[in-house]
Amino acid sequence: METIIEPIESYGLSSKDRKKSLFSKIGVVGCGKDGRNVVRQTASAGLEVTFIEISQDKINFALEKISKDLDTKIESWGLTPGEKRTIMGRIKGSMNYEDLKDCDFVIECVRYDEKGERSTELRKEVFKNLENILSPEAIIATNATTVIISELASELEHKSRCISLHFPVAHPDAKVLEVVKGIYTSDEVYNKVLLFAKLIKYETIDVHESNGLVSLRLMVTMLNEACQMLMENVASMESIDRLFEIVYGMRFGIFHLADVIGIEKIVSLMEDMFNEYGDKKYKPSPILWRLYRTKQTGVVDGNGKGFYIYKNGKPVAPNNIN
Repeated sequence: METIIEPIESYGLSSKDRKKSLFSKIGVVGCGKDGRNVVRQTASAGLEVTFIEISQDKINFALEKISKDLDTKIESWGLTPGEKRTIMGRIKGSMNYEDLKDCDFVIECVRYDEKGERSTELRKEVFKNLENILSPEAIIATNATTVIISELASELEHKSRCISLHFPVAHPDAKVLEVVKGIYTSDEVYNKVLLFAKLIKYETIDVHESNGLVSLRLMVTMLNEACQMLMENVASMESIDRLFEIVYGMRFGIFHLADVIGIEKIVSLMEDMFNEYGDKKYKPSPILWRLYRTKQTGVVDGNGKGFYIYKNGKPVAPNNIN
């Protein structure tokens, strides 16, 4: 009896015909504090994520930090060890932009150039590198508060794919995104990003292009005023923070919040806003400059000094900054 062999592909969809799902793979360029937050949040939402760093050491460091952050969630009963393994399995680090070529959404999270300074030119270079390897339909975003997305997109061929969004890093469980549609951004891209936010269970706030967006402009003006009260000896650092927590229902006091975000980041961003608006309310307080210049920049790897002294991520005493 003759056996008839037929390929089963003719009875179903081949890989060629199978339509790729939207946001099947996310890319992140730069995996510092901001980038790690984006990688962790997207991978936790069930998306595959590939991030780009400049060395294997930085890749290993980023993966180790993400792993430790997930361990913290396990300790607080917010995650199981099995769920952590699944999340880490969705994350891949690379030094090669080519590994992003099949991504349909890439988020730039570069903070500093080789001189340790924030650089719009460096971000433009990242955007150009991405355009060279991504499909024309792929979305390119920046996770920034003081960078204007229209400026980053201005030299690209496919400008309409570019958009800006801001993930809050001070409070990872604050599920809200500031989304900025530039002058080139298409409605289709904007609506896709709103869908992406729903996939990762984030609320969105529509923000017009402006230096500092909403969250940072509010935060730094409150911080400067708190620093002024501290210099005037109106109240102690702990008292100002405690009042801030109780009266306004905040998770952190304003000084503690500054340490979590990073003094070096805040000073740099405030200088950007001061140069943009020329308003002295954005000029960093002398206290902030003192901490910045003495490299007391806040919570670093769970320890360090800023407004407070930290051990294992907890403030143990106010820092002597006078």
